[in-house]
Amino acid sequence: MGYINQVQGYREGLLETRSVIKKDNYAVITPDGLVNNVVPGFKDCDVTILGSPRLGARFVDYLVTVKNQGGNKTGFAGDGIQSFVYVVYGKINAFADGKRYELTEGGYLYVPPHLQLTFENNNNGEDSRLFLYKKRYQPLKGQPLKGYTPEVVTGNVNDIEQEAYEGMKEVLIQDLLPKEIGYDMNIHILSFKPGASHGYIETHVQEHGAYVLSGRGMYNLDNEWMPVDKGDYIFMGAYVPQATYAIGLDEPFSYIYSKDANRDIDL
Repeated sequence: MGYINQVQGYREGLLETRSVIKKDNYAVITPDGLVNNVVPGFKDCDVTILGSPRLGARFVDYLVTVKNQGGNKTGFAGDGIQSFVYVVYGKINAFADGKRYELTEGGYLYVPPHLQLTFENNNNGEDSRLFLYKKRYQPLKGQPLKGYTPEVVTGNVNDIEQEAYEGMKEVLIQDLLPKEIGYDMNIHILSFKPGASHGYIETHVQEHGAYVLSGRGMYNLDNEWMPVDKGDYIFMGAYVPQATYAIGLDEPFSYIYSKDANRDIDL
């Protein structure tokens, strides 16, 4: 069942998985098959690389379980690469530009491309789990730097008002980053009440990397319907048809996801 579920060795039934990989198109990666990766700079951490250019993404997503006294103190991203960390559960201290940010469950920190992110566990000896993201920043061409460069952003989703998504009160969205043009991407949380769905099957140039925080859904990816559950990771490449229905009785189907924004296509 994998290290995430702490179940290893022989299983009673046949080897099987819900994971589906269609490189350069879409993927659903379940927690059962995740493998712990050794990544330099991460100490006392279990790290799984989810989305990456090897899958077809222009970004990298990680799932990080930070052990007691674990973290990354050598520096993550920077030198033209922006980063974002979200606390799935637990508590960490995150640092950027000489400042400390105490992040609890639902807390997040965006670090612009000229700075590095560092962090350490601060959860009273218990593990903390993080959704971590990095992407090379695409600067605005022909614009002055002042007013057009991203800045450090921090907050907690519990303090952000949910808004109806495209007028549907059963589908709620939260924007975690500013919409200003200096940011070439955003992070959102989309929540569907049981029975709710997208209004149509979307087809667009933007890519998504999504981590399911709660609930269950049936997701259409390139006109293939497949079940997704809490803890699953979904990669949606450019132009792949995509939409979902929330299923279940009372828990919302909710996921955090990235989306590139505010830029034209380079030729």
